[in-house]
Amino acid sequence: MKMGTKGRYAVMAMIDVAKFGVEGKPVSLSDIAARQEISLNYLEQLFCKLRRADLVTSARGAFGGYSLSRPVQDIAIADIVEAADESLHFTRCHSDKTKGCMANSTQCLSHHLWDSLGQHMMMYLKKISLKDVLDKKVGEQTIHFLKEVC
Repeated sequence: MKMGTKGRYAVMAMIDVAKFGVEGKPVSLSDIAARQEISLNYLEQLFCKLRRADLVTSARGAFGGYSLSRPVQDIAIADIVEAADESLHFTRCHSDKTKGCMANSTQCLSHHLWDSLGQHMMMYLKKISLKDVLDKKVGEQTIHFLKEVC
């Protein structure tokens, strides 16, 4: 499985905004950077993408920062991962799916297994909201998801 830092850090930062942005108060990137131990420059790049995806809104000024653009229960973890231009890769194949990972550009024998796993992971992340993470209900959501797919 391969998920880069963009997706992981974007999720960490969004959870931070959800937790510390109480009553619509914006959260500064420098505060997020300090709490989550993420580079401020990296966060600036990520929040540009999150803003373009309409997941956060920005406020300028001395008390500026970022706030969630929707309620926590309406923001899925998959939305954040996708906004960060991140995808889950379980195969060596190219993401455009026109070429396989083998020397002759065909797909490997296990391609469909790993590709299906990646799709299920994204379906799972679509069912987990920021609220679920904050409320520590991810385990419950996992059980519901497994019951649905099995």
